Amino acid sequence: MIVGVDEAGRGPLAGPVVAAAVVLCEGGIDGLDDSKKLSAKKREQLEAQIKASCRWAIGVADVGEIDSINILQATMLAMTRAVDALAIEPVQVLVDGNRLPKWRYPAQAVIGGDAIHPCISAASIIAKEHRDRLMRSYDAMHPGYGWASNKGYGSAGHLSALRRLGPTPLHRRSFAPVAQMELL
Repeated sequence: MIVGVDEAGRGPLAGPVVAAAVVLCEGGIDGLDDSKKLSAKKREQLEAQIKASCRWAIGVADVGEIDSINILQATMLAMTRAVDALAIEPVQVLVDGNRLPKWRYPAQAVIGGDAIHPCISAASIIAKEHRDRLMRSYDAMHPGYGWASNKGYGSAGHLSALRRLGPTPLHRRSFAPVAQMELL
């Protein structure tokens, strides 16, 4: 039971950080790669395959948690929630990046792991697709920020809307561009 873990949404100014944990199915899945290297259509196809044949789970840390404990700790929390939600005892956990949550089972951080280990690639795809769907739904609730396209990242359009409209409850107030808007 080797579990791959990755996250999506550490850098945006708005929305949660989402982590996914995946145990690949027997025989694996063809075409897995770092989610950022795949087209949206290919990610969607692979997500469906992963969800249909592999064991997977999602963990989320919301904006309040990000602002309360910081983005790094919120990311670790989301990863822990994802692995716990698998309801298995992993033999090993492989995490994309250079930091690990404090787990009781063996784990290894792998820089660039989403391009090296297929189980991390699968987690990368699941996390990104889940978070992107959330941001599209939030875009409908908070129009004007362009979250359907920028996913909450600090694009020129998002920053302009932040200046014009102010922060929403989904903005990370601990992030400098949002905190500066609060001072105005």
